[in-house]
Amino acid sequence: MNKTLVIIFVKNSIPGTVKTRLASAIGNQGAFEIYNTLVDLTRQAVKNLEADKHVYFSKTIEENSWNGFEKHVQQGNDLGERMYNAFQNGFQKGYERIALIGSDLPDISTELIKSAFHKLGQNELVFGPAQDGGYYLIGMSKLHSQVFQNKPWSTAALLEITLNELEKDDTPYSLLETLNDIDTLEDLQASAFFKNNTLLQSKIK
Repeated sequence: MNKTLVIIFVKNSIPGTVKTRLASAIGNQGAFEIYNTLVDLTRQAVKNLEADKHVYFSKTIEENSWNGFEKHVQQGNDLGERMYNAFQNGFQKGYERIALIGSDLPDISTELIKSAFHKLGQNELVFGPAQDGGYYLIGMSKLHSQVFQNKPWSTAALLEITLNELEKDDTPYSLLETLNDIDTLEDLQASAFFKNNTLLQSKIK
């Protein structure tokens, strides 16, 4: 068994249920196209990692996607509880280093995730800060349940509050580079991912 695990959180790919903030500006179909492209980029980034890979769907397992990955359904009442349960499951199975990512980051890469695992050799926690104040990656070599409890999910204060609590407890952590995930039209328009993809541009006009 590999002792390193990458967990990917994905939403079931249904028009009208993915990238809802983006959809309010470009329509459900455009947001659906964007999301599927981001999912493909995420799949490519993790495909060749020397780690086990578990994909966690938001609602139900999609049998015809993510072939070759161990598949689960997210369990919990909010994002924190769902992430905690996924990490707990991984550690109970014997994994020693676990990184969890979402599926809406155009700049995700194999090297970035490798860097997260490397940093877990230095500290028990690693975060990939997002420009919106959240984080696109969280990694652990030991389960720190407080990270997932009583947090303002999907707000600009999330990472700051999380890190402040860790510092008060003298819990060391590492950070990756700050990147921009795609939640709004402004995020999309600012990204090289979109500016350099004329096919994608044509699909959402």
